[in-house]
Amino acid sequence: MIDTHCHLDASRFDPDRESVVTRAWAAGLHGILIPAVGPETWEPLLELPRRDARIQVGLGIHPQFLPDLPAEDDGLHLERLDALLSKGGAVAVGECGLDGPSVTGAPLERQVAVLRGHLALARKHGLPVLMHCHRLHPALIDLLKTEAWPEAGILMHSYSGGAELARFYIQKGCHFSFAGPVTWAEARKPLDALRVIPPERLVAETDSPDQAPTPFRGQRSEPGYLPHILAGMAHALGEPVDALAQRTTENARRLFREAFPPPSR
Repeated sequence: MIDTHCHLDASRFDPDRESVVTRAWAAGLHGILIPAVGPETWEPLLELPRRDARIQVGLGIHPQFLPDLPAEDDGLHLERLDALLSKGGAVAVGECGLDGPSVTGAPLERQVAVLRGHLALARKHGLPVLMHCHRLHPALIDLLKTEAWPEAGILMHSYSGGAELARFYIQKGCHFSFAGPVTWAEARKPLDALRVIPPERLVAETDSPDQAPTPFRGQRSEPGYLPHILAGMAHALGEPVDALAQRTTENARRLFREAFPPPSR
């Protein structure tokens, strides 16, 4: 099992990060992908895969953090990101994307411009994109209709846009990841979307420390909870958990260019 989206560097893990990682391996995980949310985290994150190849990272600027950064520095941040990606060590570009609630602090025009920059870097460096989209799917679709496509692909992280929107992203070749909400009692849209995703485009995540699955809902999530998410996905799809876990692991390894080593025997 590979957790394709886990903010293990978040401050909520500061008290027990090492124990969280130990629990993840004990739960059967083979890999964890940590997406950056802002420029100040890029160098520290790049140190992690050097210590443990089971932990890989993506580099980018989360749209929710744009209001904390001066708009006039966006170009400089993207230039620095380009330089870091040129050195290797990251397996993806992101987390990046569009965020509706952030529009008041980071206008849509700015969010789109920064996302275009991320997509250009993904094309240049041959890396997949970890895409965030919350309440701005029409704007993202408009952008993706005109933007050159990253050859390595786009992963729609914690997808919640429903089945109809998913069909556009499927046609464009996107991968999809699902988190804790697929286990929640009231889940409808993510389950409807899950059922139309091509099997070879499906992966799983925890989005830790947020979106904890049942029975941990309301608590801090962690990568060791991934088996609960896979169980929820398997139940919705009507297939064995083990088969889904194996397939999503293989899909993740293929998407991230075999970055995660297979388990030692």
